[in-house]
Amino acid sequence: MNPTQVKCLVVFTLFALIGFGPISPSCLIGIYIVIERPRWFFNLVGNLYERQPPLQNRVSPDSEKQTRRTRINCFLSLLGLFIADIAPIPVTALIAFTVILNRPLWFVRVVASVYGKDLKTE
Repeated sequence: MNPTQVKCLVVFTLFALIGFGPISPSCLIGIYIVIERPRWFFNLVGNLYERQPPLQNRVSPDSEKQTRRTRINCFLSLLGLFIADIAPIPVTALIAFTVILNRPLWFVRVVASVYGKDLKTE
């Protein structure tokens, strides 16, 4: 396990504890990421997949239309998870634990598709 995985697990453990209320911080941050596409998240995912080839070398950027479609689908999925997180079980944090520990290829593809060709360089 790399240091980024450990840090992410600690943060999402806190989010899981906080998420027992009516507000899910995991979903709110996810929605922010899908809308704004900050550079720090792209770098975080690169660090999470540390011992693997860089993100840019693993996936090719999608067209603007595909990026928009992926962002809408991710937004709607996170909105659904936000509603589901009102229940006593913090669903989003549990999904995040699985992604952090397993580092699946589909997650990298979704992140690359959300960012597309116009990755912000802030």
